[in-house]
Amino acid sequence: MSSFATSLPAHSRRTGALSGTIRVPGDKSISHRAMMFGALAAGRTTVTGLLEGEDVLRTAEAMRAMGARIEKDGTRWLIDGVGNGCLLEPEAPLDFGNAGTGSRLTMGLAGTYDMKTVFVGDASLSKRPMGRVLDPLREMGVQVLDAAPGDRMPITLHGPRRAAPITYRVPMASAQVKSAVLLAGLNAPGVTTVIEPVMTRDHTEKMLAGFGAAIEVETDGSGVRHIRLEGRGKLIGRDVAVPGDPSSAAFPIVAALIAPRSAVTIENVLMNPTRTGLIETLMEMGAAIELTNRRDAGGEETADLVVKSSRLRGVHVPPERAPFMIDEYPVLAVAAAFAEGETVMEGLEELRVKESDRLAAVARGLEINGADCTEGEASLTVRGRPDGKGIGGGTVETHLDHRIAMSFLVMGMAAEKPITVDDRSMIATSFPEFMDMMTGLGADFE
Repeated sequence: MSSFATSLPAHSRRTGALSGTIRVPGDKSISHRAMMFGALAAGRTTVTGLLEGEDVLRTAEAMRAMGARIEKDGTRWLIDGVGNGCLLEPEAPLDFGNAGTGSRLTMGLAGTYDMKTVFVGDASLSKRPMGRVLDPLREMGVQVLDAAPGDRMPITLHGPRRAAPITYRVPMASAQVKSAVLLAGLNAPGVTTVIEPVMTRDHTEKMLAGFGAAIEVETDGSGVRHIRLEGRGKLIGRDVAVPGDPSSAAFPIVAALIAPRSAVTIENVLMNPTRTGLIETLMEMGAAIELTNRRDAGGEETADLVVKSSRLRGVHVPPERAPFMIDEYPVLAVAAAFAEGETVMEGLEELRVKESDRLAAVARGLEINGADCTEGEASLTVRGRPDGKGIGGGTVETHLDHRIAMSFLVMGMAAEKPITVDDRSMIATSFPEFMDMMTGLGADFE
């Protein structure tokens, strides 16, 4: 797997109509969790539709290092788990590359075991703060034996002989923190409770229940969610069909909206209500997006999306929507650059601690390509040019961030002048098929 030691620039030029029917890779969040829960379950788990990007494969390697048997059989992934409470101490550091979700959730999963676990990552991941996960783990008795300044990687953990279940109120809207605490609670006797004032993506709760965990979710009168998990229960292997990732679908969606005379169908996209903020926002902007063939797939709703070129208008995106579209703001900003009027996005503080400072990276990328924007501490305002005049001509610094790279390649498809991204190699972490899939629809990339 690539460590992105050698940058690989890419160029995007204004395109004609996009057309075709595609399927985006499996959902990244569900793919990570399928690997982890399958590794921890008794018996066999069979996964279809898995995202085979580098991030998920790093998680698979970590699960193998702790005793699970994982192999690919045609289009299926077969996981023979060790059983809850039976992870083995890894012989070497767990290298997560660029995988923030995989590393944070595995810190929870393995942290409460009476063993030493070392977590390392690439240059980008090593800059990301892990204290938000380590703080609740410390409350459960986990020792942080070593960490880089600011609770950053490399990190060495050693779990207690007997982990303490806790009640933890998540201080920020973070599905990763919520999930890490719940996974730590799997190996703690008694009930671990997570209090979530602002709902975030709920794949962990749904999938734990599907694997047989004793978990209940209660929402009080003020909308605060109380998630209770009984530790040291048995998880049972199952079949998992991973639907298409809405965060990956965001790129062809926006491309079809801004490229003239386009009509693109994207099949089998996850429609979990905690993941559809971008689609809701784009439709408010006037996007022609039709949801067809809505159906249930293993407890998650999916649909096919028919997307056609649209004249977009600026909107105000409220801060409370941020948890439901946090990964999609970079490509939303690209859509806003071609919308009529002003688009105001608020509640974006979480973008500061993604693979890069995504808020700053998006603003700089817009500016260097002639788009009119204002960056706030936790906001971004974009004033669009529907005709694309004056847009493009710049080289975007991606900062090892796959979503920055893909977003600005999409921007080049409707810009007056070509747009270059300084590195496309890290796109493989989440969407290995991106370049080929988009050129198949009609994109002019090189």
